[in-house]
Amino acid sequence: MPSWNTVIQFGKFLAVGTLNTAIDFGTLNLLSWLTGIYGGVRLTPINALGALFALTNSYLLNKYWTFKAPAHPGRRVGRFVLVSLIGVGLNTALVVALTHFITCPAGLTPQLWENLAKVLANGGTLLWDFLGYKFLVFRAPHAP
Repeated sequence: MPSWNTVIQFGKFLAVGTLNTAIDFGTLNLLSWLTGIYGGVRLTPINALGALFALTNSYLLNKYWTFKAPAHPGRRVGRFVLVSLIGVGLNTALVVALTHFITCPAGLTPQLWENLAKVLANGGTLLWDFLGYKFLVFRAPHAP
């Protein structure tokens, strides 16, 4: 059973994630609209750019609000980048795979299918990000 502190942290993580999702989806949709790219491998840099904007926001809010992490920014930033890049890679791979290998379901526009694929990918990487940030990035230092 998770501690009450972990439940509160997860709630804050979800709130930060909601804002990050808005940043990520906003960037994805704007760039897709500007370029006309809504699926497949060419979507890779578009999806990754939106995710990187969201990750910058994520680092700041999770560090100072969700996990209230102590000092050691150098090691923390490196771990954050590692965990986040793996998350972005998983997310982008899922979006590209879904839009490339699965035909747009009947009744959906390519734009809606792209967004549905992004929702599924975000759900797929949610647990990875929370556990990675909690236990690898923003964990409290061990007491001597």
